[in-house]
This record gives sequence, structure tokens and C-alpha cells, in this order.
Amino acid sequence: MKSSEIRQKFLEFFESHGHTVIASSPLVPGNDPTLLFTNAGMVQFKDVFLGQDKRPYVRAASSQRCVRAGGKHNDLENVGYTARHHTFFEMLGNFSFGDYFKRNAILFAWDFLTGTLNIPREKLWVTVYAEDDEAADIWLNEVGVEPSRVVRIATTDNFWQMGDTGPCGPCSEIFYDHGPDVAGGPPGSPDADGDRYIEIWNLVFMQYNRDSAGTLHPLPKPSVDTGMGLERISAVMQHVHSNYDIDLFQSLIKAAARATGTGNLADNSLKVIADHIRACSFLITDGVIPGSEGRGYVLRRIIRRAIRHGYQLGQKQPFFHQLVEDLSQVMGQAYPELTAAKKRVAAVLLQEEERFAETLENGMQILETALSQKIKVLDGETAFRLYDTFGFPIDLTADIARERGITVDQEGFEQAMARQREQARAANKFTMQEGIEYTGSQTTFYGYDTLQHEGQVLAIYKQGSAVNFVEAGDEAVVVLDQTPFYAESGGQAGDCGKLLVGNGAFNVTNTQKIQASVFGHKGVLSSGRMIVGDKVLAEVDPLARIRTTRNHSATHLMHKALREVLGDHVQQKGSLVDHERTRFDFSHNEPMTEHQIRMVEKKVNEEILINTECQARIMAIREAQKSGAMMLFGEKYGDEVRVLDIGSSRELCGGTHVKRTGDIGLFKIVSESGVAAGVRRIEACTGDRALHYVETLEDDRRASAAMLKVPLRQGGAIPMAVHHLQQDKKVLEKELSTLKTKLAGSQSNDLASQAQDINGVKVLAANLENADAKTLRETLDQLKGKLKSCAIVLSTVADGKVTLIAGVSTDLTSKVKAGELANFVAQQVGGKGGGRPDMAQAGGTQPEHLPAALTSVVDWVSKKLN
Repeated sequence: MKSSEIRQKFLEFFESHGHTVIASSPLVPGNDPTLLFTNAGMVQFKDVFLGQDKRPYVRAASSQRCVRAGGKHNDLENVGYTARHHTFFEMLGNFSFGDYFKRNAILFAWDFLTGTLNIPREKLWVTVYAEDDEAADIWLNEVGVEPSRVVRIATTDNFWQMGDTGPCGPCSEIFYDHGPDVAGGPPGSPDADGDRYIEIWNLVFMQYNRDSAGTLHPLPKPSVDTGMGLERISAVMQHVHSNYDIDLFQSLIKAAARATGTGNLADNSLKVIADHIRACSFLITDGVIPGSEGRGYVLRRIIRRAIRHGYQLGQKQPFFHQLVEDLSQVMGQAYPELTAAKKRVAAVLLQEEERFAETLENGMQILETALSQKIKVLDGETAFRLYDTFGFPIDLTADIARERGITVDQEGFEQAMARQREQARAANKFTMQEGIEYTGSQTTFYGYDTLQHEGQVLAIYKQGSAVNFVEAGDEAVVVLDQTPFYAESGGQAGDCGKLLVGNGAFNVTNTQKIQASVFGHKGVLSSGRMIVGDKVLAEVDPLARIRTTRNHSATHLMHKALREVLGDHVQQKGSLVDHERTRFDFSHNEPMTEHQIRMVEKKVNEEILINTECQARIMAIREAQKSGAMMLFGEKYGDEVRVLDIGSSRELCGGTHVKRTGDIGLFKIVSESGVAAGVRRIEACTGDRALHYVETLEDDRRASAAMLKVPLRQGGAIPMAVHHLQQDKKVLEKELSTLKTKLAGSQSNDLASQAQDINGVKVLAANLENADAKTLRETLDQLKGKLKSCAIVLSTVADGKVTLIAGVSTDLTSKVKAGELANFVAQQVGGKGGGRPDMAQAGGTQPEHLPAALTSVVDWVSKKLN
């Protein structure tokens, strides 16, 4: 039975028993900062089990894609060394939210395994928690499992808990017996770690709530959470002992063998590659891109591990991205989002492959040299150098070392990492928070509704130290109890303005958060004196604020437009909004076309012209999610959030915004560029800044029309004039090339007569005036044809730089090499060079030494010939 059939039969079975089939959630858990990735089927139902969310159904079933490759749950290091560890796997699960409990869960599982899948009853063993008499009774007396195959487990292996406190309960596991020809004992025995008895299904009975004292209290509505690995049950149904022998993996292993040019399908490296293409492709599909931290770094580690295994198989060219199409054919029907994203996924992987290829070979040479020594432990400094210089994740280095029976000095590596972090901190100190320790009251923000507000000075800091007062000329950070100043957060820059105190004024240049709800106003007291406890009138610079709000509101509209034009894979990866412009980083793997840029501009400006009223609402986060509000990737939100409706855009945001979309005025994209693998950046402006940008473009257009002597009108007069200039340029360049070729021919006649004869070999070194590299090459070719057995150096000087070319006839290259000759001359004129034995190029920056260098050629060649 194929893996796809098992998946389908599982979902159909539970649907027929009143379960709602739920699609797999993304690998990035929504609004759950405690998890790096979705690592189990119950993750998308976590809030339901905790009582924080209610669904319209009480029974559910799913095939959930999972990743265990980072953080607490990490199987990455075991992939390639065991039969059942994966970075990516599918978890089949059925769930009850206060509906059925142990009896139904056990009966459903048994019915599916022995009825739908026709697994012989005598092949199945079960375990129960030692104190769970209820579950044991169901297995023994209702299901009728032989008592010898029901094992009571007293350890926490059969008692599940979400954390130190909270929902918990006993488990019941189902094992499959592969038979006596496989080593290993039954569960609970000393030989349980063998491969004969394999756990295929775990039934978790959420029966209790554990309080802080450790006491178990029965839950009013006990629930069920089950999980069965698709890969494991497929191995059972296909009568194989390794997950890598099932149909799903065999297709990918064959594809990996094709891409790497490997004939041995049993090579463990192919298993690693087949596993990793699944994890990488689905992570990218779900919005993760390779990076230097967090989820992006885990993805990069997996990609680089796969590339290294390809390298080990002899494949030095990019290959990993080719497997996305094969994966789509295998899993695309079950997960259509993969098929929809496959071109983007392949492009991201190719970009990452090319990036790592630049350093892989050099890094491998250093590592091979280190590992070839008679050592048992690779020092941490070498491991850190491989990480810092060549991009080798530490677990990749450890993986390679382990293959040689060598361990890595992890502590030494961490010490080197700590030194680098400390140096980075020293070079990039916080602009404000550094050294400020504040323990007073919080700041209340009034800036959504007003740009002026009275406040009281709670604290003043000079150079990070608390002071009681500041005087004219002092730089300081001032904390107020109430303020209209927005503190930098969410990508929006902090406000600037003035704090008026008595006859003095404190010029605020930036506002930042010292703590989550404590605002620090950074600036200079221009006049007067300010004392802790003073009352001040805080005034935000109105022009800077309105420009900033225009840019911020336009960013929301742009984010939505980008997703509409480029696709739903677009996710915000960073932003900076101030009074000058908006800078928006987003996930996308290729440059935007001019048409796409214009489409985004058009959509944003259409929203501006409609002039919709903007709305801000505070609501519970679950209500916000249900309303369809965009939650930014990786952001952490509280129980209550601020939801912004700007035009047709709805996002969670705490920033300041315009009252109507028309207040933005005009939106113009200034630039689009790449900032990292899979990350693009747009810079744009709005309002009067956008108008000024357009006026500048118009000035440039008028100046161009005047220089080209064409009328300033729509209809393409300027582009047509430029086109004609380009055509004329091509004609002139062709004529010039013809003249230079003729010049080379005439020069070669003159130069040939200047060659010196050294034992039958013609040696020539000469400088050509007003020549370029092409002329030098053509002249060299003609001279070699005329002089036959020869060694030649030609040069030219332009803009204070020397260009050299050396040529040696093929009959002499065993004694005289053009690369060595070119380098010999280049070193005398402040440069270096090299090339083939018969032809080489070089350069230099000291033309004053050129005559002497050319004179030395004859003697150098003479010595080589003798």
C-alpha cells in the first residue's frame, strides 16, 4: 500500500467516524513563540486543549507536516545514521476535544490497524501507563489483546505533559513486531531499543491538570491527542524495516542519485539528501528563507548539510534545487501549496547552493587537513573559523568529524562565538538603552490623538547615568510620565520635536523605548535648565510626524499589493519607516520586473484615490485572527492587539497612521534591490517627498530633451533619440574596430623587424601608443604568425595604468611560459598577472618603470632558453 493511500485511508476512516478533516497547518506555528517549528500534530490544536480557543467541531483528524531540526526537538544529527529519524515527517492524528475518551480512542486505533489496514492482530503489542487500569482493561477485555502483549510502563515515557504545569495524562502506545529475524526485544524489556518492535501509534489521554504543587486534578472534559508517523506505518505496510525503503523515499533517493550522478542507491548520503529536500522545500513554501538566525538559520543548516553530502558523492555543481520537481510529483497532490510554490522554492535553493559553493571547497580543504592529523578532538577555534569564514554550521562540522570518529570541542567553539558577540556588541552599542537602569513608573502614550501633551519629568540620564538636572548644552535622555512622542518600534522611527520647560527648550532628536512601556526622549537642552519633577509641554514636530505616518500607512497598502502581485509567499522581513521614506524588506527570490513595480504602485495609488477612512481597533488576538488581520511573520503579540484597517489592508500594528488613505497623497517606489538570499528591498516615498521625486524626474527629462534636441512631449521622443544614438555608436564602434585591426596589421609589420634573434628564437618587447587590450591581442596574434618561433611582450599605457600581454609559440612553452613572462614584467611595474603557457595578460600601476621592464625581457627569455 502506497504512502499516499495510507494517508487517504486514515483521513477517510476518521471522517466516517464523525471527525472533521483539518488541513495541515504551516511549519511555522502561528502566534506561538515557544515553538520554533510545528513538531507534532497537536500543535495547531494547542489552544483548544488549553481552553483558550473553541472550534465548531469536537472531533478532528489531520495529516500534519512536522519538522524536528532545531531547538528542543532536533533530529537533524541522527538523519543518515538511523532507519527512522527525519528532519521532516508527516503525523497522522485524530483528536477529541472533550468528546470521546480512552475507550473510543483505543477502539478506533485498533479498528483502523486491523480492519482498514489488515495488520494481523498477533503482530501488534501495546503499552499502557503502569497506573492506568482503565486503559489496560479496555485493551485486555474489550479489544482482546493477549495479556502477554500488553505491557505496563512505569516511566514518564507513558505519561505525557505539555509542561511542568497544565494538561497532562497517561499514554498508550501501539507497537508492530517485525518478526524474530530482526534483533530487539519487546517494549519495556532490556532489548527494547532494537528494531524488531517499532512504535507506530501513540494515544495520549489528557486526563489531568497538574498544579504548581505537582498535584493532579481531573479535567472536567478530558481529551484525546494521537499521533502515528506516516513514514513508520508505510514501512510496516510495505514490509520493510527502514523508513528510507518506502515508496515515498525511494522515489526521492532515485532522484538524488540522478542529480548527483551516483550509482549506489544504498549510499547513506542519498538518504540524507532525500530527507532534507522535504524539510527545506516545505519550510520555504511556508515562508521561511535561509538566514543567519532563528528559523532561517536552521533552514540554512539543513540545506548546507544536504549540499555537503552531494559534494561527498562527487557533485560539485548545484543539484539540490533540481529535486523540488521530483518532490512535487510525490507529495504535490496531498499538499498543493508545494506545487504552487515549487518554482520559488527551487530558485531559493539554487541561490543558497551558489552562495555556499563559493566557500565549500576551501572550507572542506581546511577541515580535511585538520581531520587528517592524528587527533581525537577538533579544536573549537578551527570549528569557529569554518563557521565564521566558510559558513559551516557547527553541526555540519561535527557531522563530518563524526564520520572519522572525531569529536568537536563544542566548549571552545562557544567561547570563540562569545568573543565575536562581545566584539560585535562593543562595535554596535545601543544608541540609548546602553547603561540605563530605570525602575520608575511607566509612560502613557497619547500620540494617537494629539501632537501636544503635558507631562512630568520622571528621570534624566546623561551618558547612561541618572542625574537630577541638566543645563543648556547637555545631551540627555528624558523620561516622561505622559507623552505624545511615539517611541521607535515596529519599524517606525521615533518622533522628534521639543519639550518646553519654563524659559528653556529640550530639542528631542529621537524617541526610543528604555523598557516596553517606558519612553526615553533623546536630545539636547538648547536653553534653560531641566530638573527631575519639572512639568513640560511635549510638542511633536508635526511635519516629521505626518510624513512618517504617510509612509507607514503606505507601507501597509504596499505589503498587501506585493502579495497580490507577487503571491502569498511575500512576508515582511523588516522595515524602517521615517519622515524621509519607507524601506520594506520582504521574502521573494528574484528581482521584481518593471511591470510588477508599476502594478504595485498602481494598486497603492488606487487605494489612496478612493480616500477610505482608516480605522484602529483594540481587540482580543483571537478575534483579530478571525477577522483576517495580517500577523507579521515571527512577531510576538499579547492577548490584546491593535488592528489597523487602511483601505483594503488589515494588519496588526501599534504605529501612527493617517486618518484617510487620501492623506498619503502620492506613492512612488524609488528603488527595488536584493539584500540577502530570498529577501528583496523596496524603498518608496509619499506625499510631498514623492511629489519632489517626480519633479526631479521631470527636471531630468527636460534636460535630456534639451541635450538630445527633441521636443518634450509624450510619445517616446527621448527614448527614440537615445535609440538612434546607440545605433550610431554601434556603427562607429564597428568602424573603429576595423581601423584598429588595420593598425595592428601595420604595426605588426614594423614591430616584426624589431625582434631580436636568440638562437633562432625571435624575442620582442614593445610598447604600443594609444592601443587597447583588443588591439594588443590582435597585434600579438599577427606577430606570432609572422615570427613563428617566438616570445613576445606588448604593452600600452592609459590613465596611469599599464596593460601587458605576453605570447609564446607552442614549440617553446616547455621552456618559456607566457604566464611566467607576463608576471615577470608585471612585477616590475607594480602589478601581477598570469595565464596560459601560450598567452597571458597582466597589469601594473607604475608606468614609469615600463621601459626598463621591457628591456629586461630579452635577457629573461635567453636564460630560460639556455
